[in-house]
Amino acid sequence: MLKTANHPPGEEEAVNQTSLDFPVKAARIMTLDSLDPKNKDPNEEYVQLQLRIFRTTLIVTAFAGITTIVFFDVQDLLSLLFGALLGIVYLRLLSRSIGQLGKTSSSVSKIQLLLPVLMVLAVSKLPELHFLPSFIGFMLYKPSLVLQFLLEP
Repeated sequence: MLKTANHPPGEEEAVNQTSLDFPVKAARIMTLDSLDPKNKDPNEEYVQLQLRIFRTTLIVTAFAGITTIVFFDVQDLLSLLFGALLGIVYLRLLSRSIGQLGKTSSSVSKIQLLLPVLMVLAVSKLPELHFLPSFIGFMLYKPSLVLQFLLEP
């Protein structure tokens, strides 16, 4: 084999040895990355985030329900729980729509926007329900979102 004048003797062997080690090092790095718990499937992370948000929403709703029953009456509690139920369904529809972005759709669905309209119609037709507690119950998912992102590591 001919050796060029640009490379001192022995450098060519080091270059060849480095090029042979590269696939082995790359395979080792890929294996270590796959064992890292931070490198999860994004879909799995999104599902876990949804579950944490729903749990936090249920806890906030329970706290609001206990506070309502202590300071107000049963009708206000029923209105709050009705609004909270619609808020949780709204959040579920919204999260499902966001989860499908890029896979099967290119925009967020508008079907969840019917729930606030349904809430206002139900409150106006049913004398047992009050608007303000229902609206507060519907918005209980918002403090749970804020809490979730404040407490997230």
